[in-house]
Amino acid sequence: MTDDRDQGLTFNPKYDADGLLTAVVTDAEQGDVLMVAHMNAQALALTVGTGFAHFWSRSRQALWKKGESSGHMLEVRDIRIDCDQDAVWVKAVPAGPTCHTGARSCFYRRVGIEGLSPVDAAD
Repeated sequence: MTDDRDQGLTFNPKYDADGLLTAVVTDAEQGDVLMVAHMNAQALALTVGTGFAHFWSRSRQALWKKGESSGHMLEVRDIRIDCDQDAVWVKAVPAGPTCHTGARSCFYRRVGIEGLSPVDAAD
């Protein structure tokens, strides 16, 4: 591969047909996956520029700052982009529960043969 997007240091996000990138958010201190969302160019620019995570809501078709109404913002410590620049990894410090259900992480259930089971906070 000789594509500068894949191996170079040129920032050139590859948005999908809807103008979005997948954003995976992890806890900067503990490493846990907190949520997966989407960013458009404006959300990514605001995240980089403000140091707080912003996303694009596909259901509401609107930009949103995580925690704007709940106060549970995500303070960004690091942003990385994958090899073909179509997904970002946001390492952040959460100011409270990340999930809209009140759970610390959106990934609070385990999938098994018997269906879903809750994940212990210590898992």
